[in-house]
Amino acid sequence: MFNNSPRLGSATDSAAAENQAENQGLPTIVLVHGAWADSSSWEPVINELLHAGFPVRAVANPLRGVEHDTAYLASYLAAIEGPVVLVGHSYGGAIITNVDTSAFDVRALVYVAAFIPVAGETVGQLAAQSSTPLPLATVETPSGPEVHISPEGFREAFAADVDQRTAGVLGIVQRPANVRAVAEPITREAFRTVPAYVLVTTADRAIDPDLQRMMARRTGAAVIEVEAPHAVMVSRPSTVAGLIRQAATSAVTVR
Repeated sequence: MFNNSPRLGSATDSAAAENQAENQGLPTIVLVHGAWADSSSWEPVINELLHAGFPVRAVANPLRGVEHDTAYLASYLAAIEGPVVLVGHSYGGAIITNVDTSAFDVRALVYVAAFIPVAGETVGQLAAQSSTPLPLATVETPSGPEVHISPEGFREAFAADVDQRTAGVLGIVQRPANVRAVAEPITREAFRTVPAYVLVTTADRAIDPDLQRMMARRTGAAVIEVEAPHAVMVSRPSTVAGLIRQAATSAVTVR
């Protein structure tokens, strides 16, 4: 998909990574995308993690609502043996926060330009604190209103430092989010019991950088900042993968 990234890891690559991880006791990295993206947005990061020997899974987040999406992630985690590191981008951050980590062997949480609500808070309440309005469009569907970013404004709002062609493809394949995704409050705060790591994107036009910093402070997480827009996993995959590796390695060392 991405003309500026290496080939997506094959099934053979993934199997080799899993065998290596089993030998080294490495956790499985579970990537959770947010609104206006899909699992393929993680492709450059997946390549880096596979090369480092980690088994990787990218969840097709349904974007139907916090309760629904959390249950979906939980069912996905139930099929994974061994330790896990959860990584959430944007709205995906709310979902990894809301999952019941005590039911699984979750070793760390990594937030990538992500929403990190506290219990009783909604993504919509947090998003309202961002100063730059997004060029959103709403479509009525049988399951309720769904929101997406208009293709014309996608690159500027979501992927400003990505080349025009790649940003255009991202805008085309974006998955709209049901309004319940921003309206339903979370009920858990996984970062209270699991080590958390936060990547703040200082050129972000989708989630204000100051809002990202405020949310990070509430978690007590280890924080790094990078000058990048919202789609940092596409434009700065080495930075994102590096933080994930740090979280995974620390988790293994501590345990």
